[in-house]
Amino acid sequence: MQRSKISIIGAGNVGATCAHWAAAKELGDIVLLDIPDKEGVAKGKALDLACCGPIERFDSQVIGTSDYKDIANSEVVVITAGLPREPGMSRDDLIETNVKIVRSVSEKVAEFAPNANVIVVSNPLDAMVYTAWKVTGFPTHRVMGQAGALDVARYRAFLAMEIGCSVEDISALLLGGHGDDMVPLPRLTSVHGVPITDLLSIEKVTACVDRAKVGGGEIVKLMGTSAFYAPASGTIQMAEAIIKDKKRIIPSAAYCQKEFGVGGYFVGVPAVLGSGGVEKVVEFKLTADEQKLFNESVSHVKDLVAVVTKMFPDLA
Repeated sequence: MQRSKISIIGAGNVGATCAHWAAAKELGDIVLLDIPDKEGVAKGKALDLACCGPIERFDSQVIGTSDYKDIANSEVVVITAGLPREPGMSRDDLIETNVKIVRSVSEKVAEFAPNANVIVVSNPLDAMVYTAWKVTGFPTHRVMGQAGALDVARYRAFLAMEIGCSVEDISALLLGGHGDDMVPLPRLTSVHGVPITDLLSIEKVTACVDRAKVGGGEIVKLMGTSAFYAPASGTIQMAEAIIKDKKRIIPSAAYCQKEFGVGGYFVGVPAVLGSGGVEKVVEFKLTADEQKLFNESVSHVKDLVAVVTKMFPDLA
């Protein structure tokens, strides 16, 4: 039986850690790809990871490359390529730079892995998912973004720290954009079925939500670079659901038309992930306050997409 293949574009911290988690879970063969100038980095990290196989007991083949021919027949392609926002760089500067990068990558993905499901991790996420969708021409269910899986993981971790319980027993959900735009849903947060508000004050729950919103910034302040373990873990959680056809409900940046009244944008919602990619958006009734916050979050996504289409009219 032929193993699945997962290709990761970008061999930086997030990309390399995606390869690490994918190998540890033995999801299939792994391709770690970067630009020719960084091919040595991709090959070196892939070789280093391959040498873990005898110890960690995985037989996945791991290769590093700069040749997009190597991503052929990928079941999942993860796009992590892009630059982080640097001091003095405006949001629009970042969008322009990363749209060009994600556009170039997406063209190659469409050419060499036309049947793949694409998970975008590059920032600003909502704009980059939109770009990948437009450029690949893939159906919406095969293009998605990773942010919700990370945000919910941080939220659950902070709640577990506060309560003093296992993270496995906390069930939670967040909607909307990444970071400040996320919409908390404390009424849908529970600990082994017990409502979170029965265990913590709303003030403490809110504090955990607020910490999750700035979780990435907290890490940057501590070590001077963006997080990579948890973003990669969230990405591979999504990839595993697709490769193993698990039908898991994972918060993802998925295309919503009539769902939640979005009107045709990629936004953070609970989605059923399986071999068909985003197989269903799980829609449920929001309270008036939740809907208001969600609408505000969606408006920010629309603003980002408007910046993209203004700079690159052919992507409209």
